[in-house]
Amino acid sequence: MSDVIDSNKALTSTRFSDLNPSLSEPVLEALTAAGFEFCTPVQAATIPLLCSYKDVAVDAATGSGKTLAFVVPLVELLRRSSAPPKPHQVMGIIISPTRELSSQIFKVAEPFISTLSNVRPMLLVGGVEVKADIRKIEDKGANLLIGTPGRMYDIMERMDILDFRNLEILILDEADRLLDMGFQKQINSIISRLPKLRRTGLFSATQTEAVEELSKAGLRNPVRVEVRAEVKRLNESTSSQQLAASKTPSGLHIEYLECEADKKLSQLIDLLTKNKTKKFIIYFMTCASVDYWDVVLPRLSSLKGFTLISLHGQMKQAAREKALASFTSLSSGILLCTDVAARGLDIPGVDCIVQYDLPQDPNVFIHRVGRTARMGRQGSAIVFLMPKEEAYVEFLRRRGVPLEERKCSDEAPDIIPLIRSAAKKDRNIMEKGLRAFVSYIRAYKEHHCSYILRT
Repeated sequence: MSDVIDSNKALTSTRFSDLNPSLSEPVLEALTAAGFEFCTPVQAATIPLLCSYKDVAVDAATGSGKTLAFVVPLVELLRRSSAPPKPHQVMGIIISPTRELSSQIFKVAEPFISTLSNVRPMLLVGGVEVKADIRKIEDKGANLLIGTPGRMYDIMERMDILDFRNLEILILDEADRLLDMGFQKQINSIISRLPKLRRTGLFSATQTEAVEELSKAGLRNPVRVEVRAEVKRLNESTSSQQLAASKTPSGLHIEYLECEADKKLSQLIDLLTKNKTKKFIIYFMTCASVDYWDVVLPRLSSLKGFTLISLHGQMKQAAREKALASFTSLSSGILLCTDVAARGLDIPGVDCIVQYDLPQDPNVFIHRVGRTARMGRQGSAIVFLMPKEEAYVEFLRRRGVPLEERKCSDEAPDIIPLIRSAAKKDRNIMEKGLRAFVSYIRAYKEHHCSYILRT
């Protein structure tokens, strides 16, 4: 069974109070308090299905409101339990690929979980001593586990005290990324410990063969929900406008800028200096690249006064949380990051996404650009391409990601002499530059689109 929903709007005319089966009064009050009255398309389609005890496989554009689409029914299903759970009786599990996304889901879920009496949520992510998590579970119990597959698997392996026999619901968020990151063994192990008579929700913006296999193993006759925005695309053969399904938000305008490698930085600086009041996320391929630009860009006089924040997977957890919180609070500024910030994160007010380097996995492209134009808002994205990478444009178009060409600016300053001068004066910059270059070449060689992006 499959439901395909086309939508150019962030919200439907369906109120949460209109859903059938009806939501409980405490959940409706929590939704109202958080400012939610009308459902997004994915929420309107998914919440009734999960609340009716159906498994779902949801394929929806990033930024479409997927988190509430599984948090609300999860709380409703736990509310229907005949008796309050015992301290170590696990009733629900939510798994997502990154610490940041798991933490965000936990924060979104907290006001709804608080409407349940005697339900203890537990956030399980790396960066925290595993023994501390074990002690906390032993002392206070845990009825709802939210976290990354690695830490959740580790906890399950170490603790026999947790009881999963009455588990009501399992949610796998960003399922394609869970598998891409090599967590299939852990996920299969987690699922093997859970009862077959449960509800399962599988959520992803991209459906891959691995996700399809996972749905066959973990879901029982699921309802497939597809939510697609429609965009007008020019048909070159007929010169007519036709509607095409898009995997990106309808309010998102994506451009590509083609230039030689030694011109990319100049074009980037020109873009940033002409948009000083905007909020940017700039994606690089490797952690070493982020570290390099983090020390180089602040030295450029043209970027004086800009707030630059770095975020990547090799930073300590406390530093990652601080960086994300700092950037979230800004009205304008620049986040330099890797794909650790590409999935699911809801950062308010992002105006523009810049992909300075292409992602190794083309499926990540739509997740990167999905950090802007969320929930019906407008946003823009620019991807830098070298002339030999031009075929990537048509490749993305065929995957439902429309791009328009952006011309190079003739006013862009020549930044390369300044960078070279800085490297000669500062050994730290030179060493970071070497590490960034080597890491970039190695990562580029591992690109999934090697037939397009030749080394």
